[in-house]
Amino acid sequence: MELKDIKSVYFVGAGGIGMSAIARYFLHKGLIVAGYDKTPSELTHTLEKEGMDIHYEEDVQLIPAACKEPASTLVIYTPAIPSNHAELVYFHENGFEIQKRAQVLGTLTRTHKGLCFAGTHGKTTTSSMCAHLMHQSHLDCNAFLGGISKNYGTNYILSDHSDFVVIEADEFDRSFLRLSPSIACITAVDADHLDIYGTAEEFQKGFEDFTHRLKPGGKLIVRKGLPFAGLTYGIADGSDYEISQVKVQNGGYHFTLSYTDPKTGQREEVKDCTLFRPGEHHLLNALAAVAVAHQAGYPLADLTRALASFKGVKRRFSYIINTPEQVFIDDYAHHPTELNALYNGVRTMYPNEEITILFQPHLFTRTRDFADGFAKSLSQF
Repeated sequence: MELKDIKSVYFVGAGGIGMSAIARYFLHKGLIVAGYDKTPSELTHTLEKEGMDIHYEEDVQLIPAACKEPASTLVIYTPAIPSNHAELVYFHENGFEIQKRAQVLGTLTRTHKGLCFAGTHGKTTTSSMCAHLMHQSHLDCNAFLGGISKNYGTNYILSDHSDFVVIEADEFDRSFLRLSPSIACITAVDADHLDIYGTAEEFQKGFEDFTHRLKPGGKLIVRKGLPFAGLTYGIADGSDYEISQVKVQNGGYHFTLSYTDPKTGQREEVKDCTLFRPGEHHLLNALAAVAVAHQAGYPLADLTRALASFKGVKRRFSYIINTPEQVFIDDYAHHPTELNALYNGVRTMYPNEEITILFQPHLFTRTRDFADGFAKSLSQF
């Protein structure tokens, strides 16, 4: 099915953060958009206000009539939906075009210039940073994000003139192997999702396979030390893209950011850069975002100037309470390495305070496979 032939789009699992961004894309295109989700949420209520028809019971009778025409309806589902889901079974039995979310994003990367961020950690923040930096420029971008940008209050950014699309490349279920990036970034390959990949080696191989998805002439940007051939980024370590001379002042980082062309040796440097997001991992996220946007053709000085106005992503070091007496921070850290980064960020901002963590495990299999790592990370708090 060609995108031009679609009149209605139905989402099985409409309330997921990644699914909702695509739903907003089709709503903006003026199509009929409907779907099912198991549980009402703030996000589904927002989608309903924006024009999406959502129901919360697994019932084929509740599918709108406009979404029951196989020739003009695209069905999009999330891997979290079981294969015996009644509505999904109905669409399969009646010859509908059914695609995973990643397949739809893959189509967009084939028709646009895809800037894709992959890695065990940092995908959402890094892609959101990149989208913000580019959106502040006259060149602009489209973006499908895995979190709600605090700058824009949404996980979807639209441009009527830019050919760039920023996408979070999710390794879960090997979804990122559906993409065809023009520029790809890999932030980390710490083992995860072993219920799918089996071993840490196979997990890393998934990322190696992802690097082969680049379009001809495409560029790869990786954190220095990762086993992939591409432009590197890091902090005071001689990377192609490098942050140095870091100082913490007035609740933010102040630093120098530079790029050295590995072919010519020519160096470009921007001093007095500012970022108001705590933790060294956010410096690395910022550097990765700048590197991708710079390779896409955006001036380095413009990108670094826009860093200071980045407000972050909801549930990534989000202050719920911030008073002299009490601080309460909400964060999505769900892997031992991410918990370590969270701890370091909090400790940087509050070097002498007692820190208590309330931890909700995310995925049974991840908790089982990395129990020792979780124990060590959590014991810091």
